[in-house]
Amino acid sequence: MGVAHLVGTIVGIPGFMLLVATERTSMTGWLLAFPGAVSMLAAFLAALVYGLRPDDKWDAQFNTRTEHRSRSGWTVIFIVIFSLLIGAFLLMTGLALSFQTYFESQVQAAKAISQ
Repeated sequence: MGVAHLVGTIVGIPGFMLLVATERTSMTGWLLAFPGAVSMLAAFLAALVYGLRPDDKWDAQFNTRTEHRSRSGWTVIFIVIFSLLIGAFLLMTGLALSFQTYFESQVQAAKAISQ
């Protein structure tokens, strides 16, 4: 799973930079930025899933060979809240930019037809 996040991020960063350089007109930029966005959102979702997992299930999966028992506290709650806020912000930003680009292209097409 970590390799998929890494590959998505490595592919997504040049795509995002290409979109910024071309003012969101590059199709290659969109195709490269999409895996990066999906990878980032999946990482924030994974942080939520791991953070909300009960301590017993966490220990059963990750601490089976040790005597250590987990005690999650407020730090985990704040990390989960922070992940939720950042993930929601990135999702809404991506949707807003996608819709803005779509509607701007429709306006340009309408102007070309009306001339």
